[in-house]
Amino acid sequence: MVEKILSVGIDVGTTTTQLIFSELLIENTASDFAVPSIKIVDKNIVYRSAIYFTPLINSMTIDVMRIKQIIENEYTKAGINKNQIATGAVIITGETARKKNSELVLESLSEFAGDFVVATAGPELESILAGRGAGADIVSEKAHEIVANLDIGGGTTNISVFKNGEIIDTCCLDVGGRLVKVDENTKQITYLSKKIEKLAELKKIPINQGTILDAELAKELVFLLSQALGEVLGFCEKTELSTFLITDKDLKRDYEINQIMCSGGVADCIYVENLKNDFVYGDIGVILGREIKNSHWFNQVKVAQANETIRATVIGAGNHTTTISGSTILYSEDLFPLKNLPAINIKLSKTTLVSEKLVSQIREKINWFNLSDEQQLVVLSLTGNRQFSFNDIEELAEIILLGMKELLQNNEPLIVVIEKDIGKIVGLMLQKLNQKKNPIICIDSVKINDGDYIDIGSPLSNGKVVPVVVKTLALGY
Repeated sequence: MVEKILSVGIDVGTTTTQLIFSELLIENTASDFAVPSIKIVDKNIVYRSAIYFTPLINSMTIDVMRIKQIIENEYTKAGINKNQIATGAVIITGETARKKNSELVLESLSEFAGDFVVATAGPELESILAGRGAGADIVSEKAHEIVANLDIGGGTTNISVFKNGEIIDTCCLDVGGRLVKVDENTKQITYLSKKIEKLAELKKIPINQGTILDAELAKELVFLLSQALGEVLGFCEKTELSTFLITDKDLKRDYEINQIMCSGGVADCIYVENLKNDFVYGDIGVILGREIKNSHWFNQVKVAQANETIRATVIGAGNHTTTISGSTILYSEDLFPLKNLPAINIKLSKTTLVSEKLVSQIREKINWFNLSDEQQLVVLSLTGNRQFSFNDIEELAEIILLGMKELLQNNEPLIVVIEKDIGKIVGLMLQKLNQKKNPIICIDSVKINDGDYIDIGSPLSNGKVVPVVVKTLALGY
C-alpha cells in the first residue's frame, strides 16, 4: 500500500526567505510476513513559493511578524493547511542565524512545521544542506570524484566537499553578494558589512557607506572575494586574504577537487549570461558572480551544473526518509518517542579501528551543533559493513564513550545508531563500561548521514524494533 504525505521546507536566509511543499510516496517494501521496511519510493515538489527578501527591522533584528505573514500567505496560495503537513524542516541560515531574535523566529514558525525539525543551521550543517540540495553528492557518487559545492549567498559562502557521495569537508567564508548594498539608481553604497569595511581598510580600497561604487572600485573588491574562494579550494596560492575571510575553520585540502558546482543566489549570476544591470538586486551579487565566472581559478576546473541554485538549501530542508530498525537493539529506559535529534556519522574502517582518530572525529562533529553556549543531544551514527570480533566490540564501545564524553558528563542519554546488525551487543558493552550511569539506546540496521535528523518512535513487535524517521535534510532532485 502506497501512502502520500506532505513535507514542507522553510528557509530563512541572509538574503531570501522561501518555502517548498513536496509530496512523498511511502511504501512498505517488505513481504507480508517480514518486519515492515518503509521507504520513500518517489518524491515530487508540488509548490514553490515566491522568493522574498528576508525582512529585517534593523541590521541585528529579524522582522518576525513579517516573516510569519509571508509563510501564512504562501500556505494560502498553495491551498495547504498546516494540519496536512506530516514532516519537514524550518531552518535559519547564514547571517540571519546570528541575529539576536533568531530563536523567536523559529518559535513563531514552528506551528507551520508541525512536530519536526526546527533548527538554526550552523555553517557546517548549512554547507551540507546546500551541497546535497544542489546535487553535489549525487555527481560525486556517479563520477567517483571529489566535488565541491559553493553555496554563495547574501552573507556567506558555504563550501561542502563530497567524495563518492559522502561529505568529507566543509568551510564557510564571509563572501556574499549582499555584504555591500547599493542603490540601483544612484550607485551609492547604502550598507557595508563590518568584515568588508575592514577588508577595504586593509587593502586601501576607498569605499564607505555613501560612496558611489563605480566599476573600478567594485572590480577591486570582488576580485579579493573571488580570490579568497580560489585560495580555500586550493586553486590559488594561500595568503592571509582567505584566512581573514574564513569564519571558522579552513578546508583540509588533503585531497584534489575534480569538479565544482555553485548554488545560492549568486550562482544564478554565474550560470546566467548577460545580466546587464550590475545592481539590479541592490547589491554586488551580479558583479561578484561575473568575477568568479571569469576568474583564472574557476576556469581551470570542471564546472558542473547544480540541480538547484537559490533554492538548494530549502529543497535540502524539505525531504525525509522513514525506516524501521533491526531487531537486535537495546534500550535501557523507555525514553520514546524521541524527536528531532541531529546526527553525526562516523565511517568504520574495514580493517582496524584507529581509536585516537575516531574519538577526534566524533568530538569534532559534535561541535557542529554547539550553536550556542549549550550542548544539545546528538545521535552517533556508525556506518560500514566490517566484521567485528568480541575485542573489536569492546574497543568500539570505549571509542564511543570517549568521543561522547562531554555529552555523557551532562547526564544526557547515549544514543547510537549502527548500520550493521550489532546494536544489542554494542549496547550491552556500553552499559557495562559506562556502569549504567546514562540511559543508553543502541539500534541497528539504519543508515544515517551527517546533517540528518531522526525521530525514534515507541517500540513495536513486543519491543523488538523501533520505527525511525530519518530526516535526510538534503536529497538530490
